[in-house]
Amino acid sequence: MSESTKTHKAHAPRKVNFAIFICSTSRYQAMQKGEETTDVSGDTIESLLKEAGHTVLFRRVVSDDKNMIEHAVKSVLDNAGVEAAVFCGGTGITHTDVTIEAVSPFFEKTLPGFGEFFRRLSFDKNGSGALTTRAVAGVASGKALFCIPGSPDAAHVAVEQLISPEAGHIVKHARE
Repeated sequence: MSESTKTHKAHAPRKVNFAIFICSTSRYQAMQKGEETTDVSGDTIESLLKEAGHTVLFRRVVSDDKNMIEHAVKSVLDNAGVEAAVFCGGTGITHTDVTIEAVSPFFEKTLPGFGEFFRRLSFDKNGSGALTTRAVAGVASGKALFCIPGSPDAAHVAVEQLISPEAGHIVKHARE
């Protein structure tokens, strides 16, 4: 790590306040019916963030609906306590995968390296199927927004290897 990177990270917050959104129509519909659901990816994200010393302010399930996801982004941008948000699910290539289309218009700056590194890590672990993910990240209103695939393995890789170690550094620069 270069000296300038070390200096930047030394002045970055070590603890970031996160919001988590699980973008899943099936889980959303089940919850609306009062049915019990499991959310391994959400559990993984929350657990890894907390283990790294970050705070999870809230976690919500939203449908794979562009308007609902846009509303979720607005709620993050309007919440002074939230510094970063993870949107998990809806990053594939089917017609119902709309998370990228809903979140990315809010980006003031994109972080192309996030998606590139995520796909590289996914390729190393799972092979050429990594091409089908459209994981992205960017910043808006001084906050970091991450869009990751919905699989538990993808959530683990993204949070442990990219989001958790860099969130404070990204938030620091997003606020400047």
